[in-house]
Amino acid sequence: MALSSTDIATGDLLVERRLISLVQLDEAKELAVAWNVRLGDVLLARSWLKPRQFYETLAGNFDLPFVDLLKQPPDETLMEESDAETFARHLIVPWMRRNGRLVVATADPGPDAILFARRRWGGAFDLVVTSKFDIIWSLQSRFREQQSHDAVYQLAEIDPDMSAQRVVTVAQLIAIYACLSLVAVGLAFAPIATLIGINLVMTLFYLGNFAFKALLVWAGGVGQARSTQALEAEARLLHDRELPTYTILVPMFREPEVLPILANALRRLDYPLAKLDIKLVLEEGDHETIDAAKALALEGIFEIIRVPASQPQTKPKACNYALKFARGEFLVIYDAEDKPEPDQLKKVVAAFRSSPDNTACIQCRLNYYNARENWLTRMFTLDYSLWFDMMLPGLERLKVPIPLGGTSNHFRIDVLRELHAWDPFNVTEDADLGIRMTQKGYRVGVIDSTTFEEANCATGNWIRQRSRWIKGYMQTFLVHTRRPVHLVRSIGVLGVIGFLFFIGGTMLSGLLNPLFWLIFVAWLVTSTSGFDILFPPLLLYFALFNLLAGNGLFIYLTMVAPFRRGWLELVPYGLSVFWYWMLTSVAAYKALWQLISNPFYWEKTQHGISKHTAIELAKAKAESAAEQGA
Repeated sequence: MALSSTDIATGDLLVERRLISLVQLDEAKELAVAWNVRLGDVLLARSWLKPRQFYETLAGNFDLPFVDLLKQPPDETLMEESDAETFARHLIVPWMRRNGRLVVATADPGPDAILFARRRWGGAFDLVVTSKFDIIWSLQSRFREQQSHDAVYQLAEIDPDMSAQRVVTVAQLIAIYACLSLVAVGLAFAPIATLIGINLVMTLFYLGNFAFKALLVWAGGVGQARSTQALEAEARLLHDRELPTYTILVPMFREPEVLPILANALRRLDYPLAKLDIKLVLEEGDHETIDAAKALALEGIFEIIRVPASQPQTKPKACNYALKFARGEFLVIYDAEDKPEPDQLKKVVAAFRSSPDNTACIQCRLNYYNARENWLTRMFTLDYSLWFDMMLPGLERLKVPIPLGGTSNHFRIDVLRELHAWDPFNVTEDADLGIRMTQKGYRVGVIDSTTFEEANCATGNWIRQRSRWIKGYMQTFLVHTRRPVHLVRSIGVLGVIGFLFFIGGTMLSGLLNPLFWLIFVAWLVTSTSGFDILFPPLLLYFALFNLLAGNGLFIYLTMVAPFRRGWLELVPYGLSVFWYWMLTSVAAYKALWQLISNPFYWEKTQHGISKHTAIELAKAKAESAAEQGA
């Protein structure tokens, strides 16, 4: 696309005022044409001048007044909360009434703004120019209370059956009470038969869990290399001018130390910078991180969204609030220390364009850049390699609902808004959203592109993180089993089986493992004292099969998981996975206690504690300093 006469005139005026150089102008023009964006978007994305300088020059080029909305805020009576998202996307707000005419403030005073204003307010209006940051801040200030309320309660009010605000329903309480009563009566009147029955149920659960996850690994491995190559080819064929605007949400809380890593990683994305809409989603009381973000003097593609204080103070609530200001066609969430592969966004766009129309989300893979730091990070890496590289592709192939991982989930924004986004009462909000999308008739895809992040290298920190994940799986399981008939109708019998074993099995195995181990040890120690009556021959064979073949299979799969990435030095650590399972069981019982005592509590995981993160931080600061010097 050729540059507009407005862009040409604005560029010349910026050079005339010595705000940019001729060399910068020439480069900006080339990028604007190549990316199919306005000249100002390139200049702000490259941080070659301050935003206020650009918008004041833009106003001068159009012979329009420039207004500072922070000093002269819009008339609150002119805006309705229902219009906030529209105004944020179009970067336009009604400012004031003057001499019987409406004065409209815009950050993009071109034909599109005039057409929008005429459709919205008729012909009796005048334009003034302001900064896009002023518009976003004005909208946050004006609708702070209502948007904060919606971020917390919108899903619970509109679709309460899909919200974890209510932990258990009356029907679920009755079912749980009935099961416990049945076991109690059985233990009182037929203890041996009851214990054998419990043992049988546990044994069949383990057998099904082993078989299902082995099936996932097999299904996930079929055709992976071929589909990966095809996707890479499609991504390379994409032209920058065809790519849509992409929103990136980065929710953070008290993590100022890793901000430079994030900024550096996002700058390295192979995507037109001017088409990135990056939101740093920060709690309004987190002054340390807000001040650190301001001090970095980030490019114009970065915006700070201040989330009002409210309960529950969770990541999904913060993301719901920031979604109101998103301007992209697609949206992804990254954590502050994440390092996505540079071509990830292009691969996702290619995947969406080649996928069925009902595809609402593309899940990328997660893994760790500090995998070799200690035993825990090695085991965490094996765990993630098995989960993301082998099992999730199997879920996709079998058309089983996919519980999304914590980050690198790429959404169609229109579907995200339709489904009222994330559940702020669920502490694994993305896992829940993946299941909810499937129930609503949408598809979740998985592609081979990795985001690297920091693996927990401290045991206590790891248990805090894992217990929150397991508690969220418990919440998700309770939410989506409230209506069993609806669940079967919406995701099918195979989907229900997959949901029960993948969501239910993941949380239950952590709780049942210690009990199963204790029963087996007791049988070994007291087999001559009559304890073996709990293991009739057929049940004994199944139990031994689970113990030897089932656990052996999982150990084998754990050892095989890193082969795909060529991380062969991690393979021997798979033999020690039993101790990792023990830590998982500790986290599972902590999760169960928190579900009962404080279900919505978001236990903060401390980031930036790895020595590798310190190295990444030093590298990011050095590269940033070198670029500024250049």
